[in-house]
Amino acid sequence: MALTVLVGVTGVGKSTALTVLQSATTGMKVLPDRREITDAVMIWPRSGGPVSDREERFRLTAEYRAEHPGGMAHALGTVLADTRHWGQQPVFDGLRGLEEVQHAASHFPAWRFVALGAPDLVRVRRLLGRADAFDQVGGSTGQDLGRMLSELRGVQDVFTAAELEQLAALTHEGFTAADILAKVKIVVSERRNYDPRAAEQFLRTLPPERALVLDTVALDPAGVAARVVAWAGAQA
Repeated sequence: MALTVLVGVTGVGKSTALTVLQSATTGMKVLPDRREITDAVMIWPRSGGPVSDREERFRLTAEYRAEHPGGMAHALGTVLADTRHWGQQPVFDGLRGLEEVQHAASHFPAWRFVALGAPDLVRVRRLLGRADAFDQVGGSTGQDLGRMLSELRGVQDVFTAAELEQLAALTHEGFTAADILAKVKIVVSERRNYDPRAAEQFLRTLPPERALVLDTVALDPAGVAARVVAWAGAQA
């Protein structure tokens, strides 16, 4: 099936761009998203029920990836889609990281990929602004936000010392220390499992008719949608 797959980590703007894309494209069908398939295939069989804490979800999905190379790409490849409902060219949101993208590209030659990217600082700010109930992690903050940010496991692999100072200073813009810490935890935890830059670099090696890589800082959602529509139309 000629599936179009959005690629990108949390906070790069996939959902916003997809909303604009749906309004600009008549008849486009969007498959159940990553969260739904993750719950049905990866989370519930291991936990026996819903899990909202992002750290715990990452742990459970890591277990699935260890058993099934390709992770979400493997899970998505097991889905049967009734084309009478979904049409012949549905969209899926989305894949993350090099392993998933490589597996999808090699096992499903008809799939095409649209990768959306944004710097990690931008991702944190977008998460702070979207008030998504799904974006939850456990833990409390205490008082010294800068110290707690610097002590997060793996944070130095994602943010520089100067960037951590910028993140701590977001309290001056009205964000709570608890919220800032929670969103930074999400970005750092996700980066431990998925490398968006490696995924983008791999996609750039594919033929241009199979992969489109876009910067959601340089392009607003309408601009992203316009580029995707033009690219998809050129391949039709």
